[in-house]
Amino acid sequence: QVQLVESGGGLVQAGGSLRLSCGASGRPVSTYTMGWFRQAPGKEREFVAAISWSGGSPSYVDSVKGRFTISRDNAKNTVCLQMNSLKPEDTAVYYCAGTLRRWGALPDQYGYWGQGTQVTVSS
Repeated sequence: QVQLVESGGGLVQAGGSLRLSCGASGRPVSTYTMGWFRQAPGKEREFVAAISWSGGSPSYVDSVKGRFTISRDNAKNTVCLQMNSLKPEDTAVYYCAGTLRRWGALPDQYGYWGQGTQVTVSS
C-alpha cells in the first residue's frame, strides 16, 4: 500500500510562486506514474500534470503550460510541482496521485491519493 502526503500549499499573491511536494511511503513509487490534480469549490477534480516513472514525457493541462513544472526524485520517493506566475483561477485543493498504469489523466485512473493541500491565490 502506498501513502501519499502533500505539503507546500498556502496563500500567495497573483504572480507569485509555490512549490508543492508529495512524499510517498509504504513502498517505492519509482514504477508509478505520478500526477497532480486540483479541485476548486463546486467544480470537479481536474488533471493538472503527470510524469512517467522514468521522469520523462511530463504532461500538463493547457491552462498551466509554461507556468507549472512537475518533477520527481525516485531515490527520495518524492514528486514536486513548481508553480510560477500563479493566477487566482489556480486556487484549489491540490492532490498528489499515483497509478501503476503507464499513463493517466483521469482521476479514475489513479488508485492512490494524498489528502490534498490548499493553494489560494489572491488578486
